[in-house]
Amino acid sequence: MLTLVVLIIAIIAALYMAWNIGANDVANSMGTSVGSGALTLKRAVIIAGIFEFLGAVLVGKHVTGTISKGIVSPSALSPNVLMVGMLAALLGAAIWVTIATYLSLPVSSTHSIVGAVMGFVIVINISLIHWAVVGSIVASWVISPLSGAFIAYLIFLTLKKTVLSKEDPIREAKIVAPFFIFLTAMIITMSIIYKGLHNLDLDFGLTYSLLISTMAGVISAFVGYLFLRKYHEKYRNEEDKYRRLEKFFIYLQVMTAASVAFAHGANDVANAVGPLVTIVDIANSGSVGSQVVIPLWVLVLGGFGIVLGISTWGYKVIYTIGSKITDITPTRGFSAELATAFVVLVFSKLGMPISTSHVIVGSVLGVGIARGLASVDYRVIKNIIYSWVLTIPIAMGFAAGIFLLLRMIFL
Repeated sequence: MLTLVVLIIAIIAALYMAWNIGANDVANSMGTSVGSGALTLKRAVIIAGIFEFLGAVLVGKHVTGTISKGIVSPSALSPNVLMVGMLAALLGAAIWVTIATYLSLPVSSTHSIVGAVMGFVIVINISLIHWAVVGSIVASWVISPLSGAFIAYLIFLTLKKTVLSKEDPIREAKIVAPFFIFLTAMIITMSIIYKGLHNLDLDFGLTYSLLISTMAGVISAFVGYLFLRKYHEKYRNEEDKYRRLEKFFIYLQVMTAASVAFAHGANDVANAVGPLVTIVDIANSGSVGSQVVIPLWVLVLGGFGIVLGISTWGYKVIYTIGSKITDITPTRGFSAELATAFVVLVFSKLGMPISTSHVIVGSVLGVGIARGLASVDYRVIKNIIYSWVLTIPIAMGFAAGIFLLLRMIFL
């Protein structure tokens, strides 16, 4: 009876957490597109919903650690305690992300669930926590945004020098754009196929993934070149020249935004359904292993919750990313999105725990700095950093309190 009740509550809690991920983290992929005017909010929500769902269901993490991110060994806890603890973690993390979304602050759902798992484990025995794992996560607070800022800065600076500062930027864009189309298509393809298609029983190694991704990039660049050849360079005035130049990059920005949404759905759905999988495994077998397979229906549940969150409350954090940090245009948005896609691809494949939220904020900041330090609203950055630092301790506190309450009821 205990198992059934906890399982039912956990399914609802996982849906609630997925809703929170959609409401907060959707800004990772669509904030700059809306801020630049490349997409309306409605279209951004539709595109994000489609690609987040496809990423979650088709490429969602096939195997997940029973205890989120290796914070604690499953053998250290009894099945009933573990089950109730994971339910507390889900609820604690979700409540914090709800508060952050209400305040329009982009926070990490990964760090929220990590902090929440730590919270219930600390109530039991603080020595059970693997502090080396926690240390690597804390280090990512610095590494993620700085990497995103640096790469985005370089990309936008390259655009600035090769295109934006030229006498005839549209003519120069026709020369430079195929290279960026190649990079975009290659990164998108690589992020999808390299160790990412387990659910489809496809697992390409590094060599084949690079080969396929390079071919996809070359073909895309060639098609882009043929398309750009037909683009007329005549314009009415100086303002029309730069308006048409920005149109060049709208399609590329939407491509990168869709790829970040796809990757986000694939990677972050586990933050909502990972604890649920632990509970389902215990309900089915009475014990839990160190690695468990995520059932398809759980991925669908997570994907549905993410889409629901995007559709209902996603606009709040979208506006923070897209308009409050710095002014965004399609060229700036494209630079930030491409940098985010690249950094997330490299670090996730290296197995380093980074947050997409942290990377995109850093990337937008990098683009702003490339335009000049005065173009960045540092008050917004300060508030965002505060929310990052507070994420783990606040999620810990919520989860610990909820675990104490649930322990009195169920254990």
